[in-house]
Amino acid sequence: MSRFWSPVVHNLSPYVPGEQPKIDGLIKLNTNENPYPPSPRALAAIAAATDRLRLYPDPRATTLRETVAARYGVAADEVFVGNGSDEVLAHTFPALLKHDAPLLFPDITYSFYPVYCRLFGTSYEEVPLDAAMRVQLADYRRPGSAILLCNPNAPTGIALPRAAIAALLAEQPDRLVVVDEAYVDFGAESAVPLVARHDNLLVIQTLSKSRALAGLRVGFAIGQRPLIEALERVKDSFNSYPLDCFALAGAAAAIEDDAWFAETRARIIASRDAMVRSLTGLGFEVLPSLANFVFARHPGHRGADLAARLRERGVLVRHFSKPRIQDFLRITVGTDDECGRLIALLREMV
Repeated sequence: MSRFWSPVVHNLSPYVPGEQPKIDGLIKLNTNENPYPPSPRALAAIAAATDRLRLYPDPRATTLRETVAARYGVAADEVFVGNGSDEVLAHTFPALLKHDAPLLFPDITYSFYPVYCRLFGTSYEEVPLDAAMRVQLADYRRPGSAILLCNPNAPTGIALPRAAIAALLAEQPDRLVVVDEAYVDFGAESAVPLVARHDNLLVIQTLSKSRALAGLRVGFAIGQRPLIEALERVKDSFNSYPLDCFALAGAAAAIEDDAWFAETRARIIASRDAMVRSLTGLGFEVLPSLANFVFARHPGHRGADLAARLRERGVLVRHFSKPRIQDFLRITVGTDDECGRLIALLREMV
């Protein structure tokens, strides 16, 4: 059937998500999901939304946008929402990132970025991380149309401080900077407070990680009005109703539940720090993570071998075959029991 494909399809190398196994009993530490149930307030709001199923959802997502705006101290018309941050990113590419000069992003980062570039015909250049797997902003002083940074970066977990983002924005005022903050809630500094002073900043976040709503698919962007209007123009040329009534209700309730958020976030950070100490004690090199995962390698073992042996024992972690990181494992922070099981197995293996 490939004879009917559009030309662009032949050149696509689609993003490969982490394994979602159908095997019971596996400890799933491979896709950076939150190990705890969502906010009870979010679940109640989702249940209460069933009486609206016969109606189309609000195409403007007014209540959710107002809730995000109140939470982050911005205006509602400076908020854009979509079906997960992946869709928000997908709209960002044709709306803001398709220009003659290349888009710049790290060579080791979220692997969906080059996929979107190929899909939307965006030229790009990968800027190498340094030897310590860190972004060096001086390396972005090169020709390009815009800069896209995942912060904290994935899969490394390393974050730039807000002051560094502010310096970049000030140094390059005529270049758009998109900051993908999927993991920011686990200890990093958000760039959202910089939006009011910089019209060249778009910040993207998700409720999948820190709000435990990966299955609901809600993401949002915050930026000054012209950037948000560009996203709205693309969205309304594609799908006016990207979020259903359950997502709209559950997301707003989750954002408002500060107590649940603070407690769950603190538990994950504590478990991450304990995991880092345990892995280091086993001889692993662990990068300094401010995400809900760690990125680690052992000098005496290949990453692929460790990942395969862990899977045989019922624990899934993420392994990437890309050069420079082929011996690293990306390990999601699970419950203390799940992390304990992982460490016990690694202790036997290394």
